[in-house]
Amino acid sequence: MNRIIAAVAAVIVLALVASSTLFVVDQREDTIVFSFGEMKSVITQPGLYFKLPPPFQNIVELDNRIQTIDTPEADRYITSEKKNVLVDLFVKWRIADPRKYYISFHGDQDLAQSRLTQIIRAALQEEFSKRTVTEVVSDQRDSVMQAVRKKVGPDVSAIGVEIVDVRLKRVDLLAAISDSVYRRMQAERTQVANEQRSTGTAEAEQIMADADRQREVILANAYKQAQMLKGDGDAKASAIYADAFGRDPQFYAFYKSLEAYRSTFRDSKDLIIADPNSDFFRFMRGPGGAADAPPAAASARKR
Repeated sequence: MNRIIAAVAAVIVLALVASSTLFVVDQREDTIVFSFGEMKSVITQPGLYFKLPPPFQNIVELDNRIQTIDTPEADRYITSEKKNVLVDLFVKWRIADPRKYYISFHGDQDLAQSRLTQIIRAALQEEFSKRTVTEVVSDQRDSVMQAVRKKVGPDVSAIGVEIVDVRLKRVDLLAAISDSVYRRMQAERTQVANEQRSTGTAEAEQIMADADRQREVILANAYKQAQMLKGDGDAKASAIYADAFGRDPQFYAFYKSLEAYRSTFRDSKDLIIADPNSDFFRFMRGPGGAADAPPAAASARKR
């Protein structure tokens, strides 16, 4: 019986010794091994590790996951115009160097977040002091966040921390100045809109003037070409008439008389009063046109 009790006691002692010498490093944590209070090593790879039992060696575990600093209330910052704005932000950070982090904060996460908040606020105030209300409210919010991340990088690296992201959730004006700022922003936008309209109107008038000029040029060229074609056609027609008259003057005179008859008597109601012996009716008196008939002056009235 005593042997069984002794064996059980030995097993318990061995288990206690093993539990004090073996430890597991989780993938979500970094582990610092201390020997007599002095930092001996930093373990960042997950796995099973061995150490000496206390008080020779002990460990401190640090959470290496991304942490969030979310301010419960909006902070007040001053712009380049000496006007106050309320800013609500959050910061994403993680431990980059466990050794520096522990030396700076002794593993106290609340102390680390407090220090990071001070650094971020100082950098943010410096960036806001370079910009106007309009810029920080609407135009340059992204550039402000990028500038803050870049500025605080060396400072937080010295304490073993990495800033993953800085985001401005809300940037509001104080009630006392919001109305005046909005009116000024509206006036600026109205001025830009008027300038755009003026520019558009000037460009439209220029386009219309250019279109009118092109229209006049096209019409002039078309009229010129039409007159040239008309003149060429008249010249060809005159040449054809001259050639026809030269070949058979009698037939040409007869053809022209037929055209005169056709143009004169277009309607059945047309009436002409003339001397039957006039030259107008010469081809009605015979096939040859009665060329020997005496000419007569005719007085005609057409109705």
